Amino acid sequence: MADIKINLLPWREELREEKKQEFVRVTAGVVVLAGLVAFAVYNYYTLAIASQNERNAFIQGKISVLDERISEIKQLDEKRNELLSRMQVIQELQGNRPIIVRLFDELVRKLSDRVFYKSIQLQGKNLDVQGVAESNNRISSQLRNFDESEWFDSPNVTEIKADPNYGPQASLFSLSVIQATPVKEEEQ
Repeated sequence: MADIKINLLPWREELREEKKQEFVRVTAGVVVLAGLVAFAVYNYYTLAIASQNERNAFIQGKISVLDERISEIKQLDEKRNELLSRMQVIQELQGNRPIIVRLFDELVRKLSDRVFYKSIQLQGKNLDVQGVAESNNRISSQLRNFDESEWFDSPNVTEIKADPNYGPQASLFSLSVIQATPVKEEEQ
């Protein structure tokens, strides 16, 4: 007799086939769903990056505008400082004008007899005087006059040379004194 195989339970094979198809559908669904989720995440981050790049560009634009303003402010500040320094120089000149007039007046008042100034040069507070005197005694007298003045301090002879072109005992001299501002009576 021939072996005949009869499947008495065909429903098991149908069930197995159904389960395979269901597995394939679920797997395909999960893959599609995963693809959609990945696509959504990619789009979200792409939009977030684009948005952040726009914000960065906006901020960079504002920073460049502020940098221009800062450079303008620096230029204006430099001009301001330059003008303030000019104003200060002008104020000092205005304030020193009476002092310089008084200084020259005092130079004339303290000039000894037979002493002649050839040049006077003021550098800061140092006053350099070059002149001609009839004799060395006249130079000493000139030093004493400067020493007695409230407007001059520390008279010092730097050079004395005999010069017969101005007289038999005449001397060329150079001396230096320091300008002083006398103390006002109210301040004493």
